[in-house]
Amino acid sequence: MRSCGIVVEYNPFHNGHRYHAKKARELSGADVVVAVMSGNFLQRGEPAIVDKWARAQTALQNGVDLVIELPFAWAVQSADYFAKGSIKFLQALNCDALCFGTDSDIVFDYAGYGRFFIEEKAAIDQLFHELPIGWSYPEKMAEVVSRLYPQAQKFPPNHLLGLSYAKENATYEHPMEIFPLPRKDQGYHDQTLAVDQFASATGIRQAVFAGEEVAAFVPREMLQELKRTAISWEDFWPYLNYQLRANSLADLREIYQMTEGLEHRLVEQAVPNFAGFLQTIRTKRYTKPRLQRLLTYVLLQVKAAEIKAEQENSMLHILGFTEQGQKYLNQIKKQVTLPIAAKIGQQEKDKHFLTYRADQIYQLIHPQEQTIGRFPIRV
Repeated sequence: MRSCGIVVEYNPFHNGHRYHAKKARELSGADVVVAVMSGNFLQRGEPAIVDKWARAQTALQNGVDLVIELPFAWAVQSADYFAKGSIKFLQALNCDALCFGTDSDIVFDYAGYGRFFIEEKAAIDQLFHELPIGWSYPEKMAEVVSRLYPQAQKFPPNHLLGLSYAKENATYEHPMEIFPLPRKDQGYHDQTLAVDQFASATGIRQAVFAGEEVAAFVPREMLQELKRTAISWEDFWPYLNYQLRANSLADLREIYQMTEGLEHRLVEQAVPNFAGFLQTIRTKRYTKPRLQRLLTYVLLQVKAAEIKAEQENSMLHILGFTEQGQKYLNQIKKQVTLPIAAKIGQQEKDKHFLTYRADQIYQLIHPQEQTIGRFPIRV
């Protein structure tokens, strides 16, 4: 069976995601579409609007055959680490192809870029460290690539993530065949909704929180879930605010990626909600995703050693599969290079303790059991 991997968050799953799964199968000629999906906290440092089980269920009902959870230690990270974990999992699952969405409006050789990044690593690293200290990581990387690989001139979010996938994929002895899929209709950050177009997840979330109708943009299964629950950072603000008040500056300095005295900036603010807090601490140097990830680490009290330990103990937690997905798992089970977990027990919890902790925190807002003893969804 030929397989195509996709890396997803589904925050929430919408009609554009259904299109992605369909085109991934068509473009790659795959029999099986395998999704590596972030859990209850996401790459840009946000809690998922609905939980990982509901998102997996909708995906399996709309074109995906197998959903594997990307653990917290890989999921809540900058683009390069997020891509490193995602590609690691797809490679472990013996995927033949990789299909990702891109905002780039040019025909771009992602596989060629991946090879270039491996071959010219020394020059890339040198130029990166010569750029101004005040620049953010995405700004620096965009500048490096534009100078050394001028074919890559435009850097909307999904294009940058595609570059990260490509360079990580190129590090493997047998890279997956890459199939970039141009984004249709709404852009990544577009907040407008038009009934004859695919809407962005950003626009759909904004509409949901504003109490607007989104039935035209999401499958029926996801619509029902959004009506039952819609979670945002504001729900977690009391818990985050408590952590900022209860911990000393010395304790906060131990939080993963708490650098350059950021702990002082965080505790000096006194605002009534998360949106206001985020607005007061944002600067050009510290982007919204960077700060949201840091605040997620504060909320969960994440330490660097814990990130390293969970990454080194990676396993494939199966959230769900279709009949075709189950056949694929049976076919590859002897070749899979990471442990497979059909459900989380004590042994698995000890390996993925950050993911388990994230699920426990998520349960403070969404009481349904997120981890222990749940079997994969079968569709």
